[in-house]
Amino acid sequence: MNLAVFDLDHTLLNGDSDYLWGQFLVANDLVDGDYYTRENQRFYDQYAVGTLDIHEFAAFSLKPLTEHPLAIMEAIRARFVTECIAPIVSRDAPALLARHRAQGDELLITTATNRFIVEPIAEHLGVAHLLATEPERDGPRFTGRIAKSNFRDAKVVNLKAWLAAHPVQFERLYGYSDSQNDLPLLEFTDHPHAVDADPVLKAEAEKRGWPVISLRG
Repeated sequence: MNLAVFDLDHTLLNGDSDYLWGQFLVANDLVDGDYYTRENQRFYDQYAVGTLDIHEFAAFSLKPLTEHPLAIMEAIRARFVTECIAPIVSRDAPALLARHRAQGDELLITTATNRFIVEPIAEHLGVAHLLATEPERDGPRFTGRIAKSNFRDAKVVNLKAWLAAHPVQFERLYGYSDSQNDLPLLEFTDHPHAVDADPVLKAEAEKRGWPVISLRG
């Protein structure tokens, strides 16, 4: 059996779930609109060029979970997946997932976006295994801090731990991502693919002879 490992944002999705979640919170008056829009863009730009501090971003992005009742945030999240995420699933992503399933492969999404946002997105895509940045909790409440990062090199650390704990030993690992931030992840896989890649990853993939593909059609 093989394992197919997928980044989420700009790979299976034609957009960024973290960024869109911030916009959705603004649209639903759950955060200060001007401040949140400005900071959301700033962190998004940092991610795009590979300079994001994940802990600084987490302090910003997780704060709304500490300020509103969980039931309200879960209801907002359900609407978010329906209204914002379902329409931006990359056109050919379902076919790629289906092809790996037909080959008998296990599927796993690994993302730097926090689990609160992405867990229902993985369910929407029919992918059972998920590695994500884990928000810290104090009992049922979120603290606004990270319990465990899943960003850049941490994706490899967490994937190795998941593989060690998984009852199946996989023959090959397929990797799919759009981002220079995932170079360590793609290097770890046996069959890396650059998907709708940013310029840095595209250049690196072409230099190394990795497939460069698009799921957007």
